[in-house]
Amino acid sequence: MKRIFEIDPWKITSHILDKTDKRLQESITSLGNEYMGMRGMFEENYSADHLQGIYIGGVWFPDKTRVGWWKNGYPLYFGKAINALNFIKLRIFVDDRELDLAKIPFENFEISLDMKQGILTRSFCALGIKFDVERFVSVSIKELAALRWHFTAIDHQDHKVVIRSYIDADVSNEDSNYDEKFWQPLKTASQNNYSFVSAQTVPNNFGVPQFTVLAAQLVSGDFAATGHHADAKQVENDSEAIVSGQTKTFEKRIVVTTSRDYENEDAMLQANQAIFATQLAGQSFEELLAAHAKVWTDRWEKADVEISGDDEAQQAIRFNIFQLFSTYYGNDSRLNVGPKGFTGEKYGGATYWDTEAFIVPMYLAIADPKVVRNLLRYRYDQLAGAYHNAKEQGLKGALFPMVTFDGIESHNEWEITFEEIHRNGTIAFALYNYARYTGDTSWVENEGSEVLIAIARFWADRVFYSPRKKVYMIHGVTGPNEYENNVNNNWYTNFIARWTLKYALQMLPQISSKYQEKNHVSPQEKEHWQDIVDHFYLPEADVGDKHIFVQNDTYLDKNLIPVAKLPKDVLPLNQHWSWDKILRSPYIKQADVLQGIYYFLDKFSDKEKRDNFNFYEPLTVHESSLSPSIHAIIAADIGLEDKAVEMYQRTSRLDLDNYNNDTVDGLHITSMSGSWLAIVRGFAGMRVSDQGRLSFKPFLPKLWHSYSFRINFRGRLLKISVDAHGTQIDRMLGEPIALSVNGQEREV
Repeated sequence: MKRIFEIDPWKITSHILDKTDKRLQESITSLGNEYMGMRGMFEENYSADHLQGIYIGGVWFPDKTRVGWWKNGYPLYFGKAINALNFIKLRIFVDDRELDLAKIPFENFEISLDMKQGILTRSFCALGIKFDVERFVSVSIKELAALRWHFTAIDHQDHKVVIRSYIDADVSNEDSNYDEKFWQPLKTASQNNYSFVSAQTVPNNFGVPQFTVLAAQLVSGDFAATGHHADAKQVENDSEAIVSGQTKTFEKRIVVTTSRDYENEDAMLQANQAIFATQLAGQSFEELLAAHAKVWTDRWEKADVEISGDDEAQQAIRFNIFQLFSTYYGNDSRLNVGPKGFTGEKYGGATYWDTEAFIVPMYLAIADPKVVRNLLRYRYDQLAGAYHNAKEQGLKGALFPMVTFDGIESHNEWEITFEEIHRNGTIAFALYNYARYTGDTSWVENEGSEVLIAIARFWADRVFYSPRKKVYMIHGVTGPNEYENNVNNNWYTNFIARWTLKYALQMLPQISSKYQEKNHVSPQEKEHWQDIVDHFYLPEADVGDKHIFVQNDTYLDKNLIPVAKLPKDVLPLNQHWSWDKILRSPYIKQADVLQGIYYFLDKFSDKEKRDNFNFYEPLTVHESSLSPSIHAIIAADIGLEDKAVEMYQRTSRLDLDNYNNDTVDGLHITSMSGSWLAIVRGFAGMRVSDQGRLSFKPFLPKLWHSYSFRINFRGRLLKISVDAHGTQIDRMLGEPIALSVNGQEREV
């Protein structure tokens, strides 16, 4: 655990620049607008260790998967988010000395991310000048990024300041194989205060489209243009000014267009120039910032969680919501929620099962239903890839990918790619979850039914029947606990497979005639599915006074020493133990059995929930960012309030406090919904029954004076407030609604 930023309800601020923590600082001060985003690296040269990262939504590359030997069905490539053109790059010289905070003395440093307005600011004094820097990635004009520098002499001297402003296409990823480059510049052009670069991803052998990105810059302010230059890989606009006691300002606006939206380079350039000529012309930096900030105000009005009495908790939940909305707000159905968003290059793919398991439950409540509908459509549009993935394994139906951009599996670890098949059940669960929450069954009765039936067919083919035990089993899988690979009868995998088949059978009579005909399920198939449901093996056992669902066939044969008895210096295990030692240990990376209980909290008895939580949580190291929130919710459900708060603190400040010592690589975006879920589903106990009945069972954490949040539910906007006096629910929009609080019926 390491905290480098100060506590503030609306800001992430530090007055320290430490070379050893530069990457951590960059990750936490990332900005994005769903269309594009960047780490909080400096615009100017910084010669010490750092990670420059700018990313464009939906732009990726099939990096060739290279292993010592090939396995049939192994993915041909590793889909990766690639570093895009560096369009914020500056080099700044003061009296012929380059501004480089890794080398020159400085003082009064401050960097601050204002989450309320979505702007990153920085200030410091060096070389006789006070520098004030502002940067935002616009949410009102998605193609726009803007930055502004203020220069003020503080030593009563005149200083010649030269600024060289670049767009650089010569970029790479740190994690690429054999120093591969992913971009080939197509065209560069430069004028006095305007330049652009277009670049295309290099050719590949996998049929993946090549993406083209065109970035243009316009510089303005109190600096005089002194020259411009374009070479094969970058463009440059130069300007200079004499800085004295009067502040001089330099502004740079960048507009980015891509081949995702335009059919050719000419159309991209025309659109890019039109944005400068129409949406930006005559608009000051303040006006552009105000329009951007207004969108953030509207978002916060709908989704803010207010906590009184604990500024650490308040800062954390807002940070997570801010970074989630910076990554995805549902405006483009072609996009999804990448595990690092726009904050780093670790991990491949733009889509994990995290979306359906962790993002969908939150967005159902804080966004328009069409946002989650877009996420469901995203999977439907990639159904062909899911069929391909199953076929590669010689199986029927559809296997949705663990990691993907386009529906084709593109992860390069076999034990995750083709053993961690439980994600298929979560895709089906998302269909059910959407219908249950919104009351809208039209999707699952039409396009969604095609997804559901395809998944059911996969499970029916993937199981096998044991004549000896007269039950259906699933062997050779990895459950959510990735610290065990290639196990037999992982309880959660078997459980979610059985549930999917049961749900598919339940929905078949309700499917529209069009999709009944398109995806005809024969009587023999239905009979087979029902037989699997009736005879599926789910391992259970008595352990002391507890009756538990056994994580897999051999789990209880391990030496079950609680995490609390391990030496502190071996944690996190994944940074201290060999993989072999981890796989042989009893330690659980994240909720596994408890994941299934979390999905269906009201379907399990209090004893079942308590027994399994009390058995598995002490063996869990929470080395997945997805782990603490599930434990917080179940702990709250069974009355372990202190444990629920402990797990909330961990999930909410996972990145802010660098709990797992890995935030330097980027933020854990897809787990950030966990802090919201821990409050709303955990502390407030929000549930929606199969009949669409809304209920709450709130408690107030000991350190908090109060908390409140808003949810959309079936055409209503409700505000839920909890304090020492009880729970208040206000209907802000929509028709009256009947619900229950602590078992008491209320009309709101």
